[in-house]
Amino acid sequence: MQIGSLTLPSNLFLSPLAGYTNLPFRLVLREIGGVGLCTTDLVNARSLLEKRSKAFKLIETRPADSPLAVQLFGSVPEEMRDAAQFLESSGVASIDINMGCPVRKVCNVGGGSAMMREHDKTAALVRGMVNAVKIPVTAKMRLGWDDQNITAPELARALEDAGVAAIFVHGRTREQGFGGTVNLPGIRKVVAAVKAIPVIGNGDVVTPQAAKKMLEETGCAGVSIGRGAFYDPWIFKRTMEYCSVRLVAESAGATGSTLQVPPEPTFAERVRVMRRHLDLMIEIFGEALGCRMFRKIAPWYAKRFGPCHEFNKHVVHVSTKTQFDTVLGNYQRWRQQFLDANGELQIRFQPAPLVASFMRESAEGILPQAISIPKGPVERW
Repeated sequence: MQIGSLTLPSNLFLSPLAGYTNLPFRLVLREIGGVGLCTTDLVNARSLLEKRSKAFKLIETRPADSPLAVQLFGSVPEEMRDAAQFLESSGVASIDINMGCPVRKVCNVGGGSAMMREHDKTAALVRGMVNAVKIPVTAKMRLGWDDQNITAPELARALEDAGVAAIFVHGRTREQGFGGTVNLPGIRKVVAAVKAIPVIGNGDVVTPQAAKKMLEETGCAGVSIGRGAFYDPWIFKRTMEYCSVRLVAESAGATGSTLQVPPEPTFAERVRVMRRHLDLMIEIFGEALGCRMFRKIAPWYAKRFGPCHEFNKHVVHVSTKTQFDTVLGNYQRWRQQFLDANGELQIRFQPAPLVASFMRESAEGILPQAISIPKGPVERW
């Protein structure tokens, strides 16, 4: 995968998710494998230039967290340009401009989705950033402000002319937030609108099959995953394996129905990665804050544990690593009552396969369910 001068190991991207896609989570995903480029939470350009500690914490990184893109938001051309130059001097691999955030306080100052309403002004801002740095500058947008203002194709053309290296497009409007389902034909129109730069699709990708469907039906060059990575941190690795196997098998004449999706990780592997995630949270944020932040993360891992109410009931109160170890140990002993003679969950207690968990029946056939939003800053989007 090529983004300007940047060569990536895969065409799978971690989307920014405010309050979640921090350094510990990015490191966990990179250790599992499959992700080509991770992007930070959105960072206020002015706060970065003012050297505020919160902004610097958002861009905190380390050598293992590479390649890394930083997502900027703002509407003042000089601030966005200067912030881009500062980030380039700090060694980041690329800069992403947030044009998709629907949060009112971001839009009210001309940032986020509001940038999709003034194409000339937005293109001028982007051109100033592109001319100020040598690293790739990309843009993340939605399809438009609402269904009556689908402006992404036109804006994508303007931004390509301004010099962006790639377009990331979430297949929803600002008005939709995270409601409804992703509009794949809408993403396809953005792909068709540009001449040469890659378009990366985003929205409702929670399984390898969903990623493959987006690639095939939109013609996009890559897929960016946000909330789906919290349902399944292994999704990048499993998607890369699934797409690679399909490519080889289909070239040999196999049909999609005969191809198997890579298996979901075992309970032991989920626990190992969950513990690793907590260790990194403590290492980077300190024990008190790290454990407090992990209270909203641990239940996401538990979604695939099978019966998990006993774990969730207690893990949301942990304040130390020792308390977490106690909660986990008690849960593992409690969970044994649901295991068979081979130490596996009895059939009636097993969680549904991921692909089944996110589908629903309708008159038109099988459709994706609406994906719930993690608690925290994104809850108000």
